[in-house]
Amino acid sequence: GTGPNWAPVPAMPPSSRGGPGLGLLAVVALIVALVAGALGAGIGVIATNNDDNGGSVSLGGSNSSDGKVQSRPPDSVAGVAQRVLPSVVMIRVQSAQGEVGGTGFIVNGGYVITNNHVVAGAGGGQIQIVFNDKKTLPATVKGADSGSDVAVLKPSGQHSLPPLPIGDSSKIAVGDPVIAIGSPLGLQGSVTTGIVSSLNRAVPTRGEGGGDASYLNAIQTDAAINPGNSGGPLVDAKGRVIGINTAIATLGGQSLGGEQQSGSIGLGFAIPINQGKRVAEEIIRTGSVRQAKLGVFPDPRYQDGGAKIMTEQVNGQDPVIKGGPADKAGLKPGDVITKIDDKPIEDATDLIAQIRSRAPGDRIAVTYERDGRESTVQLTLGAD
Repeated sequence: GTGPNWAPVPAMPPSSRGGPGLGLLAVVALIVALVAGALGAGIGVIATNNDDNGGSVSLGGSNSSDGKVQSRPPDSVAGVAQRVLPSVVMIRVQSAQGEVGGTGFIVNGGYVITNNHVVAGAGGGQIQIVFNDKKTLPATVKGADSGSDVAVLKPSGQHSLPPLPIGDSSKIAVGDPVIAIGSPLGLQGSVTTGIVSSLNRAVPTRGEGGGDASYLNAIQTDAAINPGNSGGPLVDAKGRVIGINTAIATLGGQSLGGEQQSGSIGLGFAIPINQGKRVAEEIIRTGSVRQAKLGVFPDPRYQDGGAKIMTEQVNGQDPVIKGGPADKAGLKPGDVITKIDDKPIEDATDLIAQIRSRAPGDRIAVTYERDGRESTVQLTLGAD
């Protein structure tokens, strides 16, 4: 088929500590050479046209030589970038496979939020945080959750950089402008722009140790996201974090977490910050995370709209777990869940993503069909 495959934005091996690798430099050199050639031709025309003047040629422009970049309007992309960049960091992880890299951002308490898949391979290896001014500090993992792909790091040392303001991902809309900031291919401080392309995308995230995937209820964006962007902030036009960049869609043969990776094709995905914030706060408070539980096993084979509860046992467990939230609300095997609150459910993965985006104890409305009749029940989500 030609449909997309989902992959976490891979932690990227930095080409070198000093800058981009030779391959990238060769490409840059080629581009610079072409641009220089075009510019030379243009200057030649100007000089030829002014031969009669017998004097030097001036191309005009500013005489300023102070080298300072003027501040930009605060709501412009450049203005937002100037405010946000100091609080975005590059993360270097020494893993069994060598050094890999990702991105993170500073929050209250001096902690750094990133993706679990950036630091999952660290084991006992060293983690370093590289600030925008190139200052480097070692860091430890305060805690991480593979199901939501969120990790919290604690720098070992002092820094005075401000935390990024946290937005409200429940208030964003398709078409809103967004900015992604990170270290794609090890190029720290890269800024890309786009819009919110869609909301509530069910995107898989690899389980611990490459196990079964969970699902994120993700923000889709066309802002370019590439290897090394993992864990970086997706911010709105005011510079408020509305998402954590985590995954890209690829075409052709790419399996989740596979070795071969492609770059951006305009399909990037971010964890909504409301979910990421809840997980990070729980990690900081307790060191671990509890995930919301509905207490059903949806049938991944069912493709007729909605999420159908299995009719047979799964690994020795009933499809509606006895005493769980769904059981207490009266849901039965074979029921087809069509909505959670006001959000339509397309399939089993969509249901998992919707439940994952909520917290234990949340009260939700579940709409389902049974024998051709639609019903809605209220229930309180449990915890893993």
